[in-house]
Amino acid sequence: MRDRHANLARIRSLDPERDHLAIYQTMLRHEFCWDLRLGLNLAFNRSFSIPEIAAVHTATGELTRRTRKRIDDTGLLMYEMVLNGFDHPRGRSALRRVNQIHRPYGIGNDHYRYVLGCLVVIPTRWIDRYGWRRTCCHERRATHVFYRELGRRMGITDIPETYQEFVGWFDAYDAAHLRPNDDAAAIERATRELLLGRLPRPLTPIGDALVAALYDDRLRAATRVARPAWPVRAGLHAGLRVRAWLLRQLGRPRAEPLFTDGVISTRTYPDGYTIDQLGPHPG
Repeated sequence: MRDRHANLARIRSLDPERDHLAIYQTMLRHEFCWDLRLGLNLAFNRSFSIPEIAAVHTATGELTRRTRKRIDDTGLLMYEMVLNGFDHPRGRSALRRVNQIHRPYGIGNDHYRYVLGCLVVIPTRWIDRYGWRRTCCHERRATHVFYRELGRRMGITDIPETYQEFVGWFDAYDAAHLRPNDDAAAIERATRELLLGRLPRPLTPIGDALVAALYDDRLRAATRVARPAWPVRAGLHAGLRVRAWLLRQLGRPRAEPLFTDGVISTRTYPDGYTIDQLGPHPG
């Protein structure tokens, strides 16, 4: 029987500054596969909801008219960088494509920092609440360092120096700038359809309420989503906590890593893809 905490022991033996990529890869591919992926989805949903960022996305139509491709492209570019690192040819190509996509829009430095903050804070908080165990200090620090390095390579400045400093900056910015707006509501309606399509059929009748229950009050207000009834919120919370308990008591370390051999499949690219295919193209 494999030791449930073997990966954690290995992570604690590493240096989160020097070995941040190995630690973050272990979190995604072994320890928190489902939770970290869902947390990243929620992070991107939140980043799309800041009024100025939402306005850019609705203007391009990438998230409202080509939703599936846009979400798949975003995930693929992110996973290419995580799986390969920034210095691998594929990681460099993915980062170059990310910079190409964003360059025409004149996005402000604070907005870029906010997106990084979403990617650092939101998934970590989700894991700490609903994962089979909480993140350790090495994992939080490695997550921060990974996205700090991503930000540096994107030309983002004034990134907080520690995880806790980033949490403080993010919470203050989120409270001040995540406001109700029609663009965020339009994006939420489009992306919600993808989440609903993943629900088991018996849960379809309460699918909208379950998706809304994944959001906090501030995000619901920003996207003009009604607060679901308390039994739905309580039921979702209880179900996720039971899942965490079962994984903690009965779960085993993942035998095969997520994205074995670096293969990532999506509905948009069933036969594979090249990195230059990802993202919007002129015309």
